[in-house]
Amino acid sequence: MSLVDHPRTLCQNVGIPEISDQAVQRSSNLAVHTIPASFVWKNGKIVPWQQATVHVSCHGLHYGTGVFEGIRCYNTPSGPALFRLGSHIDRWFLSAQTYGLCLPYSRQDLMRATLELVRANGFSNCYIRPIAFWGSQTLALNPKGCPIEIVILAWPWANYMGPDALVTGIDVCLSPWKRISPHAIPTKAKACGQYLNSVLAIQDASRRGFAEAILLDEAGHVTEATGENLFLVDRNRLVTNDQESAVLLGVTRDTVLQLANDLNLAVFIQKIRPEHLFHADEAFLTGTASEITPVASIDMHPIGGGRRGQVTAKLAEAYQQTVTGRNPRHLDWLTYVMPH
Repeated sequence: MSLVDHPRTLCQNVGIPEISDQAVQRSSNLAVHTIPASFVWKNGKIVPWQQATVHVSCHGLHYGTGVFEGIRCYNTPSGPALFRLGSHIDRWFLSAQTYGLCLPYSRQDLMRATLELVRANGFSNCYIRPIAFWGSQTLALNPKGCPIEIVILAWPWANYMGPDALVTGIDVCLSPWKRISPHAIPTKAKACGQYLNSVLAIQDASRRGFAEAILLDEAGHVTEATGENLFLVDRNRLVTNDQESAVLLGVTRDTVLQLANDLNLAVFIQKIRPEHLFHADEAFLTGTASEITPVASIDMHPIGGGRRGQVTAKLAEAYQQTVTGRNPRHLDWLTYVMPH
């Protein structure tokens, strides 16, 4: 059955499925995150990691009033380079504008600061987390008068789903939690507080032995995973949704769409219903932290052969070639740590 033909049959609600031994093993292999870094960029200067602190009365701590980004640096034949740094910084500013955070630095200032931090830590491969939030002044809901804190973190971090996930895939579930409506929280922004919705979903998934969760909206349409966009493959065609489905328009999502065009893969942007998931030939998740992670099963229903499919593998290879500077078509997406 074709996904893009909009089948009308509804998938059966089979309740909470049993968890296979294989799924439990995949879940137990998820990456354990440590943060071995020496320096942090905080409010205009590089400081030792231990000194990058905030007060417990910080507005952002109490109410989640902050915006953030996730960026990766990859080692390339020409040295370490940040992937699509400009796109991430632009979205950071858009998120800040959405919530009325007036960042006290320019776009170029923050790009330079990010590169300076990676150099200071001596990293060639790392994950970078810029964050802006309201600091300590008032604990009224209105943050008026609170200072704006700007922090950039960087640390070595392998794939978010674990070292084997890019090949073996992960087991995901449909979450009982619904995605927050975009009429309540603007999904175009990457804001701290809205991720409580994702925290509830991933905690539930983890308790049940799954690596990730996919959330539906109140109308029953598929939105995204807790921190990743979703793609399906139907007869060599890509299917994904957009902001009308309450998804964050990810930078990795956009990268995949452009790489699909390079590979002459047809792409359909449409609403996705739960039954589309189970009829898909392949499925994968995309995000800066998780890169292109195949979905092996959904609610213990194998997707395709229960492993990474050919289209996913082709896109994943193109993605790795691109982020590591081996794809000459997209060298403009790289910002080198050491100026050339």
